[in-house]
Amino acid sequence: MEGSQQLERELTPEPIAGPAAGALALHGLLLAGLVFYGVLSGLFHGSQWGNEGNGGAVQVSMVSNAIPLPSDQPLNKNVLSTETPSAAPAPPSPKEERKVDETAIPIPGRRVKPKKQTMVKTQPHQQPPPQRNLAEYGEQNGTNIPRALQAQTFTSGETSVADANFGSLFGWYVGQIDRKMDSSGYRSMADPSTPKGARAYIEFSIYRDGSHGDVRLDRSSGSSTWDNVCIRAAQRVDTFGSLPSQYRGSSLLVYYYCEY
Repeated sequence: MEGSQQLERELTPEPIAGPAAGALALHGLLLAGLVFYGVLSGLFHGSQWGNEGNGGAVQVSMVSNAIPLPSDQPLNKNVLSTETPSAAPAPPSPKEERKVDETAIPIPGRRVKPKKQTMVKTQPHQQPPPQRNLAEYGEQNGTNIPRALQAQTFTSGETSVADANFGSLFGWYVGQIDRKMDSSGYRSMADPSTPKGARAYIEFSIYRDGSHGDVRLDRSSGSSTWDNVCIRAAQRVDTFGSLPSQYRGSSLLVYYYCEY
């Protein structure tokens, strides 16, 4: 009997209503205590928000420029890009040569087109020109530089000599000819009607002993009287002085102009 009673007690469920009600009451008291503590400490202010006092205003400024949205496409950094690309079509690709399967079995009775063999043209062998063991000079065409018909002269003042070497070596003698011609006083014999700046060119020869001759007019000044005055000026000089001993020529050709 005792065993059956113990088994019955074990199989009978324990009542849970009483403990559950006690737990709910305990939680309710705990929640009421928290609310009461909050009211006493001033955590709840009813419907008031913020601090007590006069309300303020907030100033808002509108932005004119809209915020740019991110682009769906990446930025093209190519400096050669253009928004109007060329409408020219792409060049056609070269026609590929049809490949022939060399391992295929030929069909009897089918004519196979023979391949074209490209012939490489070879130029005929040319013999190199024979080499000449000679210096190649003087075989080009002459230059077209105009050559003076008159030999180079040396000029000093109003006097020029035909031998440029004489003038460079004995410039003092050329200056002596100028002084001799000026001392003849030919300008005082000029005709007043002679135009200002008229030049008469004469030429003559000076010999080894300083004497001279063959005085003649080389270029006229346009005034016949001034031309004759210049010729007589050279004829009135007694001597120009002996030519320098280092000079090997027998005479010296002199050009002189008289300017009014």
